[in-house]
Amino acid sequence: MIAEVTDHSVARLPHITIGVQKIQMLRLDRSDYNLEAAERQVTKTAQHNMRFRVYSEASYNFNELAGLYLQQNRFTEAKWFLLQSNNISRADNNDKLTIANLIGLATIKAELGDFTQAQQDLAEAHEMAMNRGYRDDMLRIEKKISDLKHKQSLPKPELRYAQTPAATTKAG
Repeated sequence: MIAEVTDHSVARLPHITIGVQKIQMLRLDRSDYNLEAAERQVTKTAQHNMRFRVYSEASYNFNELAGLYLQQNRFTEAKWFLLQSNNISRADNNDKLTIANLIGLATIKAELGDFTQAQQDLAEAHEMAMNRGYRDDMLRIEKKISDLKHKQSLPKPELRYAQTPAATTKAG
C-alpha cells in the first residue's frame, strides 16, 4: 500500500487579511526637559552624520536644531545652525531646504529687528521658489513678506514704553 500524497503547499493555507491600524501621532508639550532631550538627540544625530560625511542628512539635522532653538528664543544659535544648513543645502542643490532655511533666517532677522536683511532673504527665497515652480512655498513666502511689512510698520516697543512716563508726568 502506497500512502497518498499530501499537499503541503502555501496555496492551501486560509487567506488572512490583516487589519490596518491608524496610528495617531502623539504630541508632547514642549517643556524645557523635552526641548533639551530633543536637542541632545538631534545634536547627537547631526554629529554622527557629519562624522561620516552624510552632509545632506546633517543639513536637515541643523535645520531641526534651529527650529528647537527658535522655540526657546535662542536666536543666535538658531541663526548659526540655519546658516550651516543653508551652506550644505546650497552645495547639494536642495532647493526646498534652502528655501526653508531662508525663511527661517528671515524670521530670526525680523525678530532681531533687522528688517532689511529679512526682506532680502525672503526676496531670494521667493525668486528661488518662483524659478522652481514651488507654488506652495511662494504663497508662504508672500504671507511672510506681508507679515514683515506689517511688523515693520508697528511702532517699536522700546519707543512706545519710553514715551509712557513722560506722558503721565505732563498729565499730572
